[in-house]
Amino acid sequence: MDDRFRILPGVGSPGPSPQPAERGRGGAGPGGGVFAEILERRIGALRFSRHAQERMASRGITMSGAELARLGQALSQVEAKGGRDSLVLLDDKALVVSVKNQTVVTVVERAGLRENVFTNIDSAVIA
Repeated sequence: MDDRFRILPGVGSPGPSPQPAERGRGGAGPGGGVFAEILERRIGALRFSRHAQERMASRGITMSGAELARLGQALSQVEAKGGRDSLVLLDDKALVVSVKNQTVVTVVERAGLRENVFTNIDSAVIA
């Protein structure tokens, strides 16, 4: 089973409460229908900005569930230390994250790390 996640617009962003008619409906088939949409809206506080989503899609960058968990742990560490905008080095990726907004602002893969300058960060963590 593939444990890779697809990053979808709006995942993790707060959405409207499910309507009574939506509750308990599992949808049809493997997609899960309405239930899956509600679940995706409510998974964690971590979001990916439109720029980060476009960067990941255009460069074929994916993140596994384990990587997302490690990213969440790294953000918790930075938040505990008072960081606001952090560079997170995660395996072969570098992510700039707004800790306050729990939002990944941009993602760069290993090949793009050379000659890159990361500005407007106050912390860095290796996850």
